[in-house]
Amino acid sequence: MSDVADLEERIALLGGVWLFSTCDDDEVARIASMAEPRSVDAGTEVTREGEPGVEFFVIVEGDAIATVDGDEVGRIGAGGFFGEMALIDGGERVATVTAVNPMKMLVLGRHEFNEMLEIAMPSVAPKLLTVVGERMRALEQHAGVESTLGL
Repeated sequence: MSDVADLEERIALLGGVWLFSTCDDDEVARIASMAEPRSVDAGTEVTREGEPGVEFFVIVEGDAIATVDGDEVGRIGAGGFFGEMALIDGGERVATVTAVNPMKMLVLGRHEFNEMLEIAMPSVAPKLLTVVGERMRALEQHAGVESTLGL
């Protein structure tokens, strides 16, 4: 894959991501124009559990592993995304996400993430909530329901 800096390529990549699959062409183009391309090497910690979350990531190429307290809780591949939970609730990162191999991503900062939600709310919100629910269940299995709910 060539450099994802080209807007047309970013539009095509986001259009192929499940999260944005029901967005219209204008919505995808607007989101793509806000996304910053970023590459990381294998072994790079993209997010670290407990740190503030300020970015949302869509994996264009490569794979990542999500860990909580050092235990694997999930894997994320091309077309997947992460970082949404801390941006939605303003809390800390709930997992460390580490590149398994070299990764290319498109990144939205907090402001751009919120703008993306405004642009594509009816298309994106239900899918985003589905993934957040799945991730909360994985955290419950790891830490126990009482811990996840703060009880």
